[in-house]
Amino acid sequence: MAKPQYKIIIILAFIAIYVIWGSTYLLNKIIVGEVSPLYLGAIRFISAGILIFIISKILKYNLVVSQRQLINSVIAGFLFLTYGNGVFVWALKYVDSGFAALLASTQPIFVLLLMRLLYQQKILPKAIIGVVLGVLGMVLLVNQQGLNLHENSLVGILMIFSCVLSWSYASVFVAKNEMPVNYFVSTGYQMISGGIMLLLASLLLGEDWLPPNLWSTASVWSMILLVIFGSIVAFTSFNYLLKVVSTEKVSTSAYVNPVIALILGWYILDEKLSFQSIIAALILLTGVYFINRKKRIFK
Repeated sequence: MAKPQYKIIIILAFIAIYVIWGSTYLLNKIIVGEVSPLYLGAIRFISAGILIFIISKILKYNLVVSQRQLINSVIAGFLFLTYGNGVFVWALKYVDSGFAALLASTQPIFVLLLMRLLYQQKILPKAIIGVVLGVLGMVLLVNQQGLNLHENSLVGILMIFSCVLSWSYASVFVAKNEMPVNYFVSTGYQMISGGIMLLLASLLLGEDWLPPNLWSTASVWSMILLVIFGSIVAFTSFNYLLKVVSTEKVSTSAYVNPVIALILGWYILDEKLSFQSIIAALILLTGVYFINRKKRIFK
């Protein structure tokens, strides 16, 4: 049983991945209008990684890792950030963001299935109930907006599902494999490696590289918030949670993030908050409750 002080840290970490990552929808919406998606991700993650290493040196954290820990960090950086994040943003060219959010909400299902297939763990009924409620809530949340599908939408849908699978497998991979002992340092190695691979992908695809000094003030501040909170604080919290609680509980952020994004869009951008959206949010959070209310998800 976790000590009280560790319970507090776990709660704060969940708040970080729920609320902060939920706010990144808003921040990305502001900045991606003028900055190419892979280039944006590269700057965000490389900047975050450099800052983490600087802070780690100041705090005298040990940055030395074993060869296996370094390799695992690079693998995780690719699965989480280069592919899972970068390709997802690219796929939004072909799929509505609302529909993409619905596809992303399948992450807890992928995690449960991977745990079953890779580790032969039997899923308890309450976890299945939570997943079903979560997907139902997401359907209600995005269905009211209507879908704008066109001839290239199938490509986008397949790419998003591959990104969700990549992120889900990475979650299981980090939870089960040897990573740098310090969660902050582990995040730094993942950020640097994932960001460098995104930069190379952006270069190979010929994206426009608009210098940061030419960005609007809103985009600059959005990037600062993405780097400090979305990348450093939330991703470090995510890596910590993957090691101290079950992977499928951590994946419930896929349900909560759109709810946070919905509330922020209503409060900051004056977007419409319908009765159906409120009902959908309640169903989503009920699904999270079913998955999180007990320690064990599997038999």
